[in-house]
Order: sequence, then structure tokens, then C-alpha cells
Amino acid sequence: MEIRVDMRSDTVTKPSPEMRKAMYEAELGDDVYGDDPTVNRLQEKAAEMLGKEAGLFVVSGTQGNLVSVLSQAQRGDEIILGDQCHIFNSEAGGVSVLGGVVMYPMKTDRHGVIAPDLIHAAVKPRDYHKPPTKLLCIENTHNNTSGKAISPADMQMMADAGRAHGLRVHLDGARLFNSAVSQGIDVKELTAPVDTATFCLSKGLSCPIGSVLVGDADFIEEAGRWRKILGAGMRQVGVVAAAGIVALDLMIDRMEEDHVNARKLAEGLAELPGIALDPAEIQTNIVRFGVPDGSGDRIAAMLLEQGVYMNGGYSDLRMVTHYGIDSEDIDFTLLAMRNVMSEVASPVPTA
Repeated sequence: MEIRVDMRSDTVTKPSPEMRKAMYEAELGDDVYGDDPTVNRLQEKAAEMLGKEAGLFVVSGTQGNLVSVLSQAQRGDEIILGDQCHIFNSEAGGVSVLGGVVMYPMKTDRHGVIAPDLIHAAVKPRDYHKPPTKLLCIENTHNNTSGKAISPADMQMMADAGRAHGLRVHLDGARLFNSAVSQGIDVKELTAPVDTATFCLSKGLSCPIGSVLVGDADFIEEAGRWRKILGAGMRQVGVVAAAGIVALDLMIDRMEEDHVNARKLAEGLAELPGIALDPAEIQTNIVRFGVPDGSGDRIAAMLLEQGVYMNGGYSDLRMVTHYGIDSEDIDFTLLAMRNVMSEVASPVPTA
């Protein structure tokens, strides 16, 4: 079966021709010794762009979040975070499994924001019955709220609430550049309120592998130790870091194409029977929508037969636009979805 459009995630992107050339020509060293010049350039470039002292190349966004938490919270400490965030829902409980760190989830609103009063209430008093609260984690864009781009003002508001209790603040910025592009702002405006941040190279930036973690120099030194503990000390990793440098030079502004395609997709889906979706809620490249209970896996299987690949589910589905998908692919997807939903949403004939 030929797959024409892959909407499962922006992680399915392939490197651009410029990336492939840079990877082939990359100057290499041994990153564990700190002498891979390409990795060093990527880390320095990322740190400068996000307004932090230093950076660390890691294999994934999940590893970046894990290393960040383990570097800022000890076994038995607590982190507070949104109940819909990726760290809590989609990282296999790694901070607890590997670090003995307690996660305390708080209600996230439909924009991915945690209200300051919830943050204040979540911080534990000094009491040996309770774990010490050490870190606040924020996510931007917010995956489970259909890729909402959280504003600098809301970022500052949440960070201030955490800092009022002496907490450090970490940003899971897997799609951070999508947020900045969507809002038409410098990415530094989103990272200024936080101590540490990660962003993924392997999503909308279209690299084959990797994320970058940034923060102050002491934090990055400790994060490097945790990366080593996790078995992720890499050698001639400049061969993939080279793609990251190209991404930061060439692939950020083009994300607006993904956002335009996502809005077009959302507007078309909203017109179909059986789909619950408000196109006005779509800000970046993630389109989440509701379908009749229990029909999600069936819809995904039927779409695959028509050449459109997406993840299944029960009643909440997601499509993600990315490098490699154009406006014609959106048209093709909408036609396929119209065919599927006309069958799924049709009333069952009665005898």
C-alpha cells in the first residue's frame, strides 16, 4: 500500500538536501572528550539563540527533559507540572523510575497554562511528611492542547509563581520554535523566564535525530554527567549535529508553511460529519479533533487504505503538518477523510 501523506507526527520528517550535504561534510571529533567541533558549534549556537550560557546535545526531547529534571531534583524531591504535559503523560515515568523524583500534576487549562494559584498551592511546606518541591516544568507549545503557543506573558506568570517559592523552572520546548514563529516573536522572549529549556531538532526542524538542552554553565556540566549515566555519551555525533546547524539557519521561518497547512486542514475537517473541531483553536502544526466514541482506530485504518497515515485512538485524534507536506497533500487528506467520515458518521440502517 502506497502512503502518500504521513500525518502521524512531525518526527517523520526527512532531512533536507542541505542537511544531507552538511552531514556528509561534517568536521568530526569525539564528543565525550568535548572535541567534536560540529557538536560544539551546534551547542553554542543553540545557547546563544535561546539566551542561555551553554547547551548540550541529547538524543531526544524525552532525554532532554529527563536529564534536566535529574540535574535539578534529587531522589525524593518533587517536581510540579501540568496534568496534560508530555513529561507526565508520555515519557514512561522516567523521572520517577530512574531518578526517584515525585511528579505532582496540576490542572492545565485549554491553552496549556497552569494558573498561578495552583502553582502556589502545589508547593509543599517544610514538612517531613512531604517531598520537597524543587522544580516547575512548563510545556510550550502544548501538545495535548492541539499545539497551543503559550505567550511570553503567560510564561512569565507561571515562572514568577514558581520562583516565589524558590523553585527553578524548566521548559519542555519540544516545538518551541513553532511557538515563536506562530507568535511572530524572538524565541528568547519565551526562554527568558526559565532556567533551563529543551527543544527538538527532530520535529518541525526536520533533523533525523536529536534535541538540545540549554541553561547556565553549571547546570549543563551536571546535565552532561547525567547524560553519561544514561548511556548517551556519543562519539562522532557531529555527523548528525551538522543537520541541527542547518536547521537553525534555514528551517525556522519555513515553519509558517506548516501552520498555514494546519489551519487549512482544520477548516476542512471541521466541515465533515462526525468531527468535533474549532479551527480557531489551531495555532501551530498540531490538529487535534474529536470523533465518535470508539471510532478512532477504525478511522485511522480506513484512512491508511486511502494513502493517509495517522495514529489511531478512541475518540481523540491528531494530525501533524510538517516539512514534506504541502497544500496539495492537505487537499488529498481532506478528500480521503470525507470518504471515511461519510461512512463512519452515517446512521446504521434499521430493519
